[in-house]
Amino acid sequence: MNKKYFFETYGCQMNNAESAALALVCKERGWTEAADSDETDLVLINTCSVRQTAEKRAFGRIDHFVAIKKKYKQNLVIVIAGCMAQRLGDKLIEKYSLVDYVMGTSARSIFPVILEAAENGTKANLNPDEKAVFSFSKSHLEQGQFRSFIPIMHGCNSFCSYCIVPYVRGSEVSRDPENIKQEIHLVAQKGVREITLLGQNVNSYNWPGSTDFSSLLKIVADEVRNNGINWVRFLSANPANFSSKTIEVLAANKVFCRHIHLPVQHGSNSILKAMNRGYTIERFVKLVNEIRAAMPEITISTDILVGFPGETEDDVRKTLDIMEEIKFLYSFMYHFNPREGTKAYDLPDRIEDDVKKERLSRVIALQKTHTTQLLKSRIGSSEIVLIEGISRKNADELITRTEKDEKVAVPGPASMIGSFAKVTLSGLKGNTFRAKELSCPGD
Repeated sequence: MNKKYFFETYGCQMNNAESAALALVCKERGWTEAADSDETDLVLINTCSVRQTAEKRAFGRIDHFVAIKKKYKQNLVIVIAGCMAQRLGDKLIEKYSLVDYVMGTSARSIFPVILEAAENGTKANLNPDEKAVFSFSKSHLEQGQFRSFIPIMHGCNSFCSYCIVPYVRGSEVSRDPENIKQEIHLVAQKGVREITLLGQNVNSYNWPGSTDFSSLLKIVADEVRNNGINWVRFLSANPANFSSKTIEVLAANKVFCRHIHLPVQHGSNSILKAMNRGYTIERFVKLVNEIRAAMPEITISTDILVGFPGETEDDVRKTLDIMEEIKFLYSFMYHFNPREGTKAYDLPDRIEDDVKKERLSRVIALQKTHTTQLLKSRIGSSEIVLIEGISRKNADELITRTEKDEKVAVPGPASMIGSFAKVTLSGLKGNTFRAKELSCPGD
């Protein structure tokens, strides 16, 4: 058997991790990864439903592969996975008769059955009445990579009014800390130098027996301390669940990178309440101040959503004010797009598209100013970096990243990819630092 697979993955880091786990299943069965979709026997599209644009892109790719199957490759197996598959389910089969399988976010266990059928040239007989139960994979490492995502929980119980995630990912399920330790040990043996703990609401992790997120961080710190993994990150943290104990553990263990992504979403309490975020802006500011007091060197990034129904100019001003007060290193900024099935979908007082875009433009302009200011203030400092790869713009340069999540371009050989080095930040081009040379971390 010489079967080949080809995956396309859209959306969040959790989707990337889950695609890596599914690819491992393929490899364990003797499948090989196709260089491109033209030579594959099975294509899997791992979809996202968070925004309409993500679904439109996925639909475009489904159209593409369905057309190929219809005209040229009748034996091509098409699998739709991920959040859009969970949300639409059999509607996708009704729309695309040539799609073979729709695999929701909790249905990973059926994938080996799909592969076996593809190997035999048959169609898998799946039980439509069997309720899929989510389970974590043993590894989510992409082959040959020196960084790895490690999911620690799945699903979300927050039900932010604009967010589709709880409906497509289900209720929160935390992972056994022993299994987390086993995956850390496994990826460390394969040369991984940095891990990122993943969850839709990562700091709401709670394993029965008093293992909350702060306790898990202690376990992780002990596990990675002497096995070659130097850096640990986590995504995404909800300010409503961020505890003082978590801050203490982070501050006490240097293995945790000095960068936190902390989505504020908005600067107005009335909008935060309508979003069902579970905190006030005063609580958010207090949290940021507590984090910075414990770790003065830390950088903080965020998410900002403008144009929520009922948002006023005063609400926008409050958002700009909080940006001025905190000065995030960078932000993921977007305007509200209603997602059918969420509570915000039916809210009155929708904001016109041109108004949303104008408000978003002001937020983006202010964030660009802050990012430039913060980066320029760091020129001249020395930093440890992890070397990620070769620059796409200059084959003689390497792209590296600091623990503060800042990109640095520096001359160096490709043989150093995946290792740590020390650089002095000598300049700035766009949002990427420049450095003149690499040196050993101990220099």
